[in-house]
Amino acid sequence: MSATDTPAPRRVALISGASRGIGLAIAERLAAEGWHLSLGMREPALPTFADPERTHLQRYDAAAGGEVEWVAAALERFGRIDAIVANAGLMIPKTVIEAEDEDLDAMLAVNVKAPRRLAKAAFEPLAATGRGRVIVLASLSGKRVKSPTSGLYSMTKFAAVALAHGIRQCGFDRGIRATAVCPGFVGTDMARALTDRDEAAMTSAAELAGIVSMLIGLSNTASVAEFAVNCQLEESF
Repeated sequence: MSATDTPAPRRVALISGASRGIGLAIAERLAAEGWHLSLGMREPALPTFADPERTHLQRYDAAAGGEVEWVAAALERFGRIDAIVANAGLMIPKTVIEAEDEDLDAMLAVNVKAPRRLAKAAFEPLAATGRGRVIVLASLSGKRVKSPTSGLYSMTKFAAVALAHGIRQCGFDRGIRATAVCPGFVGTDMARALTDRDEAAMTSAAELAGIVSMLIGLSNTASVAEFAVNCQLEESF
């Protein structure tokens, strides 16, 4: 690097649900690409791949709140926020008829309200970069209702997709781009509890991490509102 070169600024991403599954895979992918990470975990523990100098751990339970405090802690550590990945999710496999209000409230709290609060808390830091990125991990269940027991979950994931569109509308003129990522079955604990499909026939968490990396790396003139990815043939996806 010559004396006149300006070092590239650090890029900082907040990832919820980063302890395992999709969130952990996204964290590993971004760490390998040089991102500084603030990982929201119910039980904070430094992943084996993480550089302690570039990793901040935050005790975070999406059902309990604390997004303002998380954003403040990340800003104190790194001074900026370039991307948030709202990955924490909850699935209660009940039909819309058999479920109680408490079931719906629990899923709305984690799948919709928590990512909205996180985006709200980080909105100004994201806008300050001129190219803030928001990923809402939704689901193909946010695009269609495939079975009776996915109906209640779908209600919340349809709302999560709408949330991503709402964030995109609010922040577009300030350089914020938001995407609802909508996967089908991904080889995680959640999917393994819902299907007897062989894990090798599911989308891998690492593949999904690569998609998230691609989306947050796009320029402001290549906005992607929704990204659907499936491991099986369906009529529309």
